[in-house]
Amino acid sequence: MLTVNLRALVWNADERRPPAPVRLMLAVVALIVSVLLLGLFLSLFFTTTPITSASFGLSFVAILFPGVLAVGLAVVVDRRTIADLGFGFDRDWWIDLGFGLFLGAALMTAIFLVGLAAGWVRVEGTLTGGSRGFLAGFTLLTIQFLAVGVSEEIVSRGYLLTNVAEGLSGYTTRFVAASTAVLFSSVVFGAAHLQNPNATLVSTVGISLAGIFLAIGYVLTDELAIPIGLHITWNLFQGGVYGFAVSGLGVSANVVDTVETGPDLFTGGAFGPEAGLLGVFAIILGTFLIIGYVRWRYGEARLAPGLFSPELRWRE
Repeated sequence: MLTVNLRALVWNADERRPPAPVRLMLAVVALIVSVLLLGLFLSLFFTTTPITSASFGLSFVAILFPGVLAVGLAVVVDRRTIADLGFGFDRDWWIDLGFGLFLGAALMTAIFLVGLAAGWVRVEGTLTGGSRGFLAGFTLLTIQFLAVGVSEEIVSRGYLLTNVAEGLSGYTTRFVAASTAVLFSSVVFGAAHLQNPNATLVSTVGISLAGIFLAIGYVLTDELAIPIGLHITWNLFQGGVYGFAVSGLGVSANVVDTVETGPDLFTGGAFGPEAGLLGVFAIILGTFLIIGYVRWRYGEARLAPGLFSPELRWRE
């Protein structure tokens, strides 16, 4: 008679942790809850009215909560080390972070300049900050985007992508496992932005493409340095520097106060560049630049072996 080891369905005795499908189910449930909380508090933060220190603190906690939750799951449930989560803080890590920061800023600057040259963007002022003033508003915005970049990359790339790639690697080729993991985590990343203001099917596809773009640096280095840097400055320059909407959310503190007057097909309209062709072109260009950078820095651009063989804490 065929017997089913029920314990084996929820526990990997060799690795002393739940199998990948169970870990993913836990993470997806936790992600849904955290995204709902994040959306609630972001709606309080992104307003033109003055915010109190209490409301900013709540929004900051809500932004960090998904990332903190993912770290807890990775360490306690997955039994992975912090370094294995994508934080191997060596010299190369910080150099890669610098490249990511530069790339995000450069790509968004290119989007702004092309839009300006085409007459799709009009500059109406500089150093605007609403009732809070520019310096205070931009400082708070920078802190918020730092938190967003770190938290979302931990969840989407450091946790979801890694668990899918690792779980599939024993059943198929590493390329198929990594491709599936990138696609899965990117679709979840796009779906997580569906509740944002002005979100559409087009914007969801655009955010999913951005998820693939962010994942490239991770799967080639097994570190979150490039995607975190890229995520931070892409958002900060998009909203805080050039005044575009950030995933449908308006930003009141801008270095350059702009109004988009061009076709939504190219500018992305009220959602922001990710929903338009300018954003898509920047994502494609950025993907090739990341691959070229990794090849230049490390001599080759290939799937990082650590993506499929995590470092577990219980191993001596």
